[in-house]
Amino acid sequence: MRRAEKLENITAAILVGGKGTRLRSMAPDRPKPLVEIRGRPFLSYLLDQLSDAGIKSVVLCTGYLAEQVETEFGNLYGTLRLVYSRESFPLGTAGAIRFAMDMIDSEPVLVMNGDSYCEVDLRAFWSWHCDKQAAASLVLTEVPDTKRYGRVHANPDGSLVGFNEKGGEGGPGWINAGVYFLTRDVILSIPLNRRVSLEVEILPAWIGRKFYGYQSVERFLDIGTPESYAVAEVFFSLDKRRRVE
Repeated sequence: MRRAEKLENITAAILVGGKGTRLRSMAPDRPKPLVEIRGRPFLSYLLDQLSDAGIKSVVLCTGYLAEQVETEFGNLYGTLRLVYSRESFPLGTAGAIRFAMDMIDSEPVLVMNGDSYCEVDLRAFWSWHCDKQAAASLVLTEVPDTKRYGRVHANPDGSLVGFNEKGGEGGPGWINAGVYFLTRDVILSIPLNRRVSLEVEILPAWIGRKFYGYQSVERFLDIGTPESYAVAEVFFSLDKRRRVE
């Protein structure tokens, strides 16, 4: 398969299959990507970001309450073509991507977490990834305290050297923002049909194998807890884009 030369030719995969247990008190009857922020499902903000970057094709990796996501968004969202990879049992963040590969024909693949939003310039990230000739790249964002997320360490050239797990080292630092370019070799190295964590099992194994972190200074939001969800209304109050009808 030829490597994509333009961002428009890349397929994006969004991980929207998690149960969102910590957010259950705020949205007991719906999956986390469908929680409403300013009258819109959270997932719509991610789809807007992809559309603005020129992406045309999106695979939604669903699981928990998958039918609600499919009913809400259907097969089209503006200029985006949507298809669904529904797991029958929890496969984890890596297993879900591996399970969806039959629906993805681009090289590399743009992967995004479905419960966080980073205002990174995807076109700039793509150009940087290409310049590095990377096998895998992830977006790094700086936060005041890394303990909740886990810290990521990188060399001055962006090459990654280590991950600290959640609950470890605190204080200001760089974290994984949940936005990746992954080659098919990386994704096909994931075991098939079993639960696998991208963050814990796969990404650390690729350190030293053309794996880079792109530092973004743009805003970041994770809606995974009631506390972080509570600030989402303010976060998106500056968003001037209207929902695609």
